Amino acid sequence: MKMNRKLRIQLFMQNSIFVVLFLSLVGLLGYLTYEFHVSRDITQSARNTLTEGSINVLKQMQAPVHITVYVSADDSYRKTIVDFISRYQRAKPDIRFKFVNPAENPKEAQEAGIRAEGEFVIEYKGKSEHLLPPIIEQDMTNALMRLSREKSRNVMFLDGHGERSLIGTKNHDLGEFGRQLEKKGFKLSNPDLTQSIDVPSNGAMLVIASPQVDIPELEVAKIKKYLAEGGNLLWLIDQEPLHGLGPIAEFLGLQLNSGIVVDPMAAQFGGDYKLAFAVQYGEHAITKGFNLRTIFPLARQIDSTAQDQGWTISRLVDVAATGWLETGPLDGKYQFDAQSDVPGPINIAIAMERKLENKTQRVVVVGSGGFLSNTFITNGGNLDFGINMVNWLAGDDTLITIQPRPLKDANVVIPATTSGKLTAMLVFFGFRLGLPLLLLITGIVIWIRRRKK
Repeated sequence: MKMNRKLRIQLFMQNSIFVVLFLSLVGLLGYLTYEFHVSRDITQSARNTLTEGSINVLKQMQAPVHITVYVSADDSYRKTIVDFISRYQRAKPDIRFKFVNPAENPKEAQEAGIRAEGEFVIEYKGKSEHLLPPIIEQDMTNALMRLSREKSRNVMFLDGHGERSLIGTKNHDLGEFGRQLEKKGFKLSNPDLTQSIDVPSNGAMLVIASPQVDIPELEVAKIKKYLAEGGNLLWLIDQEPLHGLGPIAEFLGLQLNSGIVVDPMAAQFGGDYKLAFAVQYGEHAITKGFNLRTIFPLARQIDSTAQDQGWTISRLVDVAATGWLETGPLDGKYQFDAQSDVPGPINIAIAMERKLENKTQRVVVVGSGGFLSNTFITNGGNLDFGINMVNWLAGDDTLITIQPRPLKDANVVIPATTSGKLTAMLVFFGFRLGLPLLLLITGIVIWIRRRKK
């Protein structure tokens, strides 16, 4: 083809248009990647993205969050921190952070009260929290949740009658649950009703957790007055008698059928028949989006007939779909008796709410005090369910969420047997030496065969 001036101009125009379009495409792709972020986490525990619980906490935070990280000029360490905070920035773009080198700014670090390398100072709406390394998602989200609370929440718990204590360390106590509440920004207190005139009105709620001895009538009268004036209550009821709290049950219109829930499903998972597995959750703010398995030991049936007193009553948890409420003695023989037992599913928890003149009153009653005990708090979603109940009682509906969990242990444990060690050596040296040598030999053989053709 003969090249002339007209053809050269056409080729120049075509090439110019191609270059302009190509650069425009590159610029558009750059703009899209800047404006929109799409990622997919394929790790086992989704360790590179936030859990639903953390995202829900960030959604209800309206103001910007400022984070100052006091760390030396270590690029690799700083990159790890940037990657961690960027997970939160993808869900909340107005999170701002900066690095401060304590060695270069010792006065600033001293004024901020910095105690460790890599310490976070998180600020939100004029409040601040310090986080010491190592920092995981659960620590960060708990700090943001504490900062989100508009005011201090005081959780009062009845004490002195053998109750499950929120600061106790025994297996039947609720000490671990109490520690988790403190991490979420709640404060614990146990008012002495023998000395105080009334139950303090500045608390977010009163917790009664299965007293073991009779409560004096004077204290019961104060609790009843507290409820009559609109106080919130979390009541965990075990199998024991009410120990003087009958007037409180009557005030709330509770129906407490005697008997223990028997769940054959528990035996399938290697547990005792007297452990009840939740099979269905009711429609309520506490259980909205909640699909974790919860376990309730020695559960009893709970219901209420207080609708005529202005209460809205919601059933929260049904357990033992294939079980029943055993009303007779448990002598080791678990068999349903159609004449006396109640077939499952059995409701064991209710939420009650009513409007008073100047406030909303909330009550939660659970027919198993042991599900939040130190023994069972880490089972399934027991902790999450307990935290949701307390948040709802405190009026922090926006903070009702499934709590972030620590990442699963990803370490590989090699058995200390001879076969285990041989297998580990085979895998290690096979991938490190054997596979590369095999690929090298295969490449050489293919090259020699092609040379002979």
